[in-house]
Amino acid sequence: MKLTFNPKYFVWALALLGVELLIATVFSHIGFIRGYIGDALVVILLYYLVLSFVKVKHKSKLIWGIFIFAVVVEALQYFGVASYLGFTKGSLGYILLGNHFSWGDIISYAVGCLFLQLTHK
Repeated sequence: MKLTFNPKYFVWALALLGVELLIATVFSHIGFIRGYIGDALVVILLYYLVLSFVKVKHKSKLIWGIFIFAVVVEALQYFGVASYLGFTKGSLGYILLGNHFSWGDIISYAVGCLFLQLTHK
């Protein structure tokens, strides 16, 4: 693993961030898009964000690491860690950490990581 900047991956990460922001605002009333598509895309966003700054030799390990990270965050939601840390509803920390555990989210993360695994060998 070597620190390096890759503008191509950074542009992809910014584009996906834009899509995520659209999903969170414009499409927030469409549950399937916000709840499932957005969660699948967030792991892809994290993948491109990491690759923007780090040269990774084994991309499948990165994909597994991102999946594990997403599952850990979901587990933190199950235990209500955002509230425990004192984040108020609507605060940035509360939004980033989340507050609602869902097995569907974990499945969406797995779908996003499977997509990456199949397309980025």
